[in-house]
Parts: sequence; C-alpha cells; structure tokens
Amino acid sequence: MHIDKLLKQPNALPSAPKVVRQLIETFQQEDVDIMQAAAYIESDPVLTAKLLKMANSAFFGLNRSVTTAKEAINVMGLIKVRALVIGAALGDGFHSLGSVNLGQFWRYSLNTANLSRYLALPIKIDENTAFTAGLIHGIGELVMHTGMPEAMIDLDRSIPMLDLKRARAERGLFGYCYADVGAALAREWKFPKKMINAIEHQVAPFDNDVYEPIAGVIHIANWRARAEELSLGSQGLINTYPDSIGLVLGVDPDTVIGEEIPALTRIAAAEQAETAH
Repeated sequence: MHIDKLLKQPNALPSAPKVVRQLIETFQQEDVDIMQAAAYIESDPVLTAKLLKMANSAFFGLNRSVTTAKEAINVMGLIKVRALVIGAALGDGFHSLGSVNLGQFWRYSLNTANLSRYLALPIKIDENTAFTAGLIHGIGELVMHTGMPEAMIDLDRSIPMLDLKRARAERGLFGYCYADVGAALAREWKFPKKMINAIEHQVAPFDNDVYEPIAGVIHIANWRARAEELSLGSQGLINTYPDSIGLVLGVDPDTVIGEEIPALTRIAAAEQAETAH
C-alpha cells in the first residue's frame, strides 16, 4: 500500500485531543506556565488518569505517589509529564492491534525516551525535544498496523517489530517505514518542525538534506532499547553499536554499550502492559 493511501485509511491518523494541541503549543514557549500546563491536562480526566497511572508505575519508581497533574509536574518535571500525556493520547488511538504487544511497545518507547534524554544532555542537544521525539518515534508502526493489518502481520512473523532490521525490511516491502509514517502523524498533530525532522530521519540521520542531530540521538537510543528487548548481551551490543552515528554526534559509546546503564528500566512486560493502558 502506498503511503498516501495508508494515511487516508479510516482511523489511521487519530485526531489530536484539545489538551494535546494545547500542550504541543507550549513547545514553542520559552517559559511555560506550569500551573497552566497542569490545568490543560486536568481538563481531560481520562488523560489525567492515564498520566497518574503511568507516573505511579514501577517504570518510574517514584519515592511517593502523585495524585494530580501539578504534583506529577513538580515531581517528574514538565518534559516527562507533557510527553506522557501526548503518548497516552496517541495510545488511545490504537487499542488492539493483533500481533502487536502494546505493553512491550510502550516499555520500549519509554526506554527510548529516557535514553534519548540521557544521550542528549552531555552533548548539549535539546533534552525536551529528545525525550518527546524518543517516546513517539515508533508510533508509525501502530499506524501501519491499523491501516494494513494483514501485510503487517505477515511482516511481524518474519521480522519482529523490534528487530534491528525492521526499518530496512519495511522499506524493502513498502518503499517507506515507520519513521516516514510517524513523521506524517507528527505533521498532522502540528509538532515542532525539529521534532518532525528527528522522527522522519531517525533511521538514516545523516543521509538527508536536513541535518537534525536529535535524529541521531533517537537512532542510538532506539537501537539500545531494541537491544534490551532482544537480550543481545555484551558482545551483541558491541557488534551492533551504530558507531558512525555516535562518532558524528560525539557520543561516548561506553555510555550505551554497557549492560547496566541508568537510563534503561527493566520491568516485566505484563506489568508494563497493565500500566500503559
């Protein structure tokens, strides 16, 4: 299916709720009013409940429970809370998708977000954009499973969704991959251009006319999060590390090749599935 036809499938691109549109607008503000951001979130009780469930889950390991959006922002920071609300809204658009393990998908996505921020900080790349783009970088997979389920189930059987060769396999079959589709959704929801470029070019960050370093950060972060799901181990990490991208960015490979890194959370898939939706 051509990408234009895919994007026109019913429910392929869910509409952004009002609260999400409001939160996306805050990306362009230098000083975000925390009280106003909390009020935006709390105007949507369903998304607020999802935020609090995720914030209080084992994934984040908070010292105390949070009970309001404002409290969540005070404890976790606006960067994480805003991204989690956007992620929850996106998740609402995709429920049962046959061969997709949504619990694993969101755990992997959260790990990619944490790793993106972890990589961005020491090399002075915008941690805000890195975390949010990292969280939603793979959303195109869910769009593709919604729009052409039979083709995707066949692909899932041969190349699992989190396989390191997944993007190459999709481009070979369809002429595009989850990154292209995710960027289309990001455009539809009017994300900042920098974030759209990062999502679109994450597979080959430097093979395009738009050089966006955050695309490189996401590339390395999602490689490491996939490696965790695939249980690659030390030798597998060394053998598959995208060193050319890390070199251009100035990333210290030791920060992500080690099996124990602080930005990587490991919890059971069943537990994460319970907290994700």
